[in-house]
Amino acid sequence: MNQQILGLQSIGVQPLQSAKLASTESNKTQGFAQELKKAIEQVDAAQQQSDQATKALINGNIDDLHQVMIQSQKASITLETSVQIQRKVIDAYNEIMRMQV
Repeated sequence: MNQQILGLQSIGVQPLQSAKLASTESNKTQGFAQELKKAIEQVDAAQQQSDQATKALINGNIDDLHQVMIQSQKASITLETSVQIQRKVIDAYNEIMRMQV
């Protein structure tokens, strides 16, 4: 649809305002989805780093227990934060759905 709009603008035809709004809303939705995906990937990366550090400690490749514990706590805090954010978003959604129009 964006290509169609750009094509119309190049020949001098102005698209309808609703088409611009739909395009803007689509970009906002995609932007939110990308940010959400990035945040989930960061949580996953922290979990994987913690797992790798723990396995390295078990195998004797790492002698520094403190670094392993720090990685583990970072992963735990990151996961707990994401769960709390999820709960807040669900609570906000439920609150909006309870509003009378």
